[in-house]
Amino acid sequence: MTGLHKFLNSTMLVMACATSAAHAQNTDKPLRIILPVSAGSGVDAITRTVGPALSKALGQPVVIENQPGAGGITGTLALVKSPPDGTTISVISNNHVIFPSVYARLPFDAIEDITPITVLGTTPLVVVVNPAKVPVNNIQELVAFLKAKPDAYNYASSGNGTILHLAAEMFVAEADVQVRHIPYKGVAPMVTDLIGGQVEMGVLALPAAQGHIRAGNLRALGVGGAKRTSAAPELPTVVEQGLPNYIVEAWFAVIGPAKLPITQSTRIVTALSAAFASPEVRDAMTKQGNDISLQSPDAANRFLRAEMAKYARLVKQAGIKVD
Repeated sequence: MTGLHKFLNSTMLVMACATSAAHAQNTDKPLRIILPVSAGSGVDAITRTVGPALSKALGQPVVIENQPGAGGITGTLALVKSPPDGTTISVISNNHVIFPSVYARLPFDAIEDITPITVLGTTPLVVVVNPAKVPVNNIQELVAFLKAKPDAYNYASSGNGTILHLAAEMFVAEADVQVRHIPYKGVAPMVTDLIGGQVEMGVLALPAAQGHIRAGNLRALGVGGAKRTSAAPELPTVVEQGLPNYIVEAWFAVIGPAKLPITQSTRIVTALSAAFASPEVRDAMTKQGNDISLQSPDAANRFLRAEMAKYARLVKQAGIKVD
C-alpha cells in the first residue's frame, strides 16, 4: 500500500464528518488553479489536460489562471495571499524550491507560507536546438559544435533561477562549453525565439516541446532523465551520449495557501487521484511522457523540503544568483 493510499484510508472518517460542510463551502464556486507559469509550459499542458476530469471528480467548475512573472514568483504570491478555504490551489514545479537559493529576497517563505497537498509526478526534460542554426543530430555533435566557437552561441531559459535555467547551466558545465544565457519571461516567449533562431538551444519539458519537435521547428538531442521516456523511446538520454552526470528532470506538485485544513487537502487529493486515473487523462499523460505518482500531503511536505536542500547545493555549484 502506497503512502497516498494509507493517507486516504486513514482520513476517511474525518472526511465523512466534514464532507457535507466542505461541499457546501467549496462547491458553490469554482476551484481556482493558479499556474505561476506561462501558457505552453509543461505544467500548463499537464494541468489543462487534467482540468475537465478534475472538475468532474470534484463536482464543481475548475478555472485555470496563468499568472507568470518573475519566473513564477508573481503567481505563487497570488496563491500565498489567497484564503485557505480550499477554493484556490496552485500547480508548481521545481522552480518553487529553487528560488530561495537564487533570489536574495522573496516575498514569501517557500515552505511556511504554503500547504503542500501532493506531488503529482515527473516530466522529462529534453535538450533541444534550432536545427537551422545548429546543424547537429546528437549530444556529441552539439558539444563539438559549441566548443568550436566558445561564447558564440546562446541558450534560452524561461527565466533566471528556473529549472530550465538550472538544467541548461548544468549541461553547459557538464559538457565544459561556453554558451551565453538569455532569460525569458516564461516558456512561450522562450520557445518563440528558439524557433525564430534568436537563440540556438535550450532545455524544455517534453510536453511543451513535442509539437515543435514533430513539426521540425526544434530538434531534440537527448533526454535529461536516468532512462529513456516511453513518449519518445527513440531519443537517447544525455547520459547514454557521454555525459554521465547529466541527470535532471522536472516534477510538478499541488500546493494551497498556508493553514489549509487537512479536510480540504484530502478532498483535493482524492479528486486528483480519480482524475489522473481516468482513461483519457492516463493516456494523455503517457503520450506526454509524464510519470504520475501522487503522494500524501505529509510526503509532499518532506519532498519539498528535501528538494529545496538539494537545489541549494546545485545552485551553489552552478554559481547562479539573482539580486
